[in-house]
Amino acid sequence: MSTYRTSDEAWHAIADGTRRSIVERLAQGPCAVGELARDLPVSRPAVSQHLKVLKCAGLVTDRAVGTRRVYHLDPRGIETLRADLDRFWAQALTNFKQLVEDPAESAEEDT
Repeated sequence: MSTYRTSDEAWHAIADGTRRSIVERLAQGPCAVGELARDLPVSRPAVSQHLKVLKCAGLVTDRAVGTRRVYHLDPRGIETLRADLDRFWAQALTNFKQLVEDPAESAEEDT
């Protein structure tokens, strides 16, 4: 079960370049820690720690496959990030539309 609480945690988790690389790799499909570590410039224990952060942020989940843990993206966590981006983009488009439709009013607001 995910301990995800807010999108702030997810954004904080992917602020780290190594964790973004892990997320990018997992977007291609499920992967075990050893496979992830092979493609990253950090140790296997470090990859495990990064996965723990991503899991706590609700961005990845894992399942046992024999003696290994296989990680994959959690669609719910990714959807939360996507919803934030969609909201930011909608606001940016609204602001741009307002600027284009009434540039004089936008200039007055800037002064």
